Formats: sequence, C-alpha cells, structure tokens
Amino acid sequence: MRKTKGFLGRVLVGALLLNLLWHLAALLLNTPVLVDPLTVYSKIGTVWQQSMSAHLLASLRRIVIGISIALVLGLIVALSMFRYKSFGRVMDSFVYFCYPIPKLALLPIIMLLAGLGDVTKIIMIVLIIIFQIIVNLRDSLRNIPQESFLVLTSLGATHAQLMRHLILPAITPEALSTLRVAIGTAISILFVTETYGTNKGMGFFIVDAWMRISYTEMYVGIVVLGMAGFFLFLLVDGLETALCRWRNS
Repeated sequence: MRKTKGFLGRVLVGALLLNLLWHLAALLLNTPVLVDPLTVYSKIGTVWQQSMSAHLLASLRRIVIGISIALVLGLIVALSMFRYKSFGRVMDSFVYFCYPIPKLALLPIIMLLAGLGDVTKIIMIVLIIIFQIIVNLRDSLRNIPQESFLVLTSLGATHAQLMRHLILPAITPEALSTLRVAIGTAISILFVTETYGTNKGMGFFIVDAWMRISYTEMYVGIVVLGMAGFFLFLLVDGLETALCRWRNS
C-alpha cells in the first residue's frame, strides 16, 4: 500500500510539474502555436468522439504487434547465442555492426519492398528495437552466475528445468526493463512512419491537424499519445509485480 501511494504521489507531482511548465510557457509566449493545457484537456472528449479513437487503436495495434514480434525474436536469438557459443560469436559481430546503423534511413527501402501499409510500420518497429532487446537479454544471460547452473545440474535438472527455474526468472527483470525502453522507442518510430502512406494512426492525426493549423487538435493528439505510452508503462509495471514477486519480498 505504501509503495502504491508513493508511486501515485510521484506520478501526480510529475504530471503537475509538466502541466505547470506548459501553462507558464503558454502564458509567456502568448502565441496560438502553443495552446494552454486547460484548453487542450477540455477538447479531448470532443475530439475523441469525432475520430481519434480509430487512430489510437490503429497505432496501439501496430505497437503491440511490433514489440511482440521483436521481443519473441530477440529472446530466441539471445537464448541461442547463450547456448551455442559459435552462433553467439557470429551474432555478436553481426549485432555489433548493425546496431549503430540508423534504421530510419532504411524506411524508403522497406516502403518499396513492403508497401505503404501496416507491414512497413511493424517492420520498422521490429528493426529498431530488436537489437537493443538482443543486447540487453544477452548481457543478462551472461550475468547469471555459473555456480547456479552447477548447483541445479548437479541435482539432475534438465535443460527445460534450467530454463523454467533459473534462466527465465533471471532475465525477466531485464526483459521488462528493456520492454519499457522499447515502448518509448516504438511510439517515437511509429509517429514518423505513420506520416507516410496511411490515413489512420496517431502520427497521421497529429501531422494532419498541424497541416490544417488546428493546433488544439494537434496538442490533443500529442497528449493522448503520451497517455497511451504512460498506460503501457503501467502495464509493464503490473507485469513486473506479477512476475517478479521475489524481488519485492
């Protein structure tokens, strides 16, 4: 209960501080380009009923699919690198070379190959976050003490039992931390990709409002997208509480 109250208190303070700075900036600059937060919040219900719900659902679907694919593939690759040392050495070199490449530069190529639909947007999310997932999970696996493996194998544990009772519990906290970073990255990338070849998605909604000089709707879109990211973070926190109870005991 105390942790919940402390968390809610931090969230409330952070939200109040952000909105206070936003309000002060709107007062000082006094320009229609920077809409006051009170005006923005008063319009959320109206804009939501008009069209925003479909845009948000389209974006969330792409985010969830992209992150899920990247997480599953990243976990498989990281586990394979850990178990098969030769494969691990090859993949280390591959990841080391590919990680720094700016994946957004590949967007025109992906669009030419996969078209302008959801597939391109999902591929871009996967391409950008899968390497950080692989690297973080690989390092987490390498940090498992060898003594833990020796103890369990001496007791006759099979590979499946090692996976269930040692490996997965050991890497779950790091996987969830990586997932938090991936959510923020996926939202940022999706915003960029949704400005091309689509008429659904929060990126399209925000840019469309900007081009129509409807600044209030633009800020509503930004706020709603930010709130969606925040609730996804809360979902990951809930998963951590459920899956990593041993850390809180």
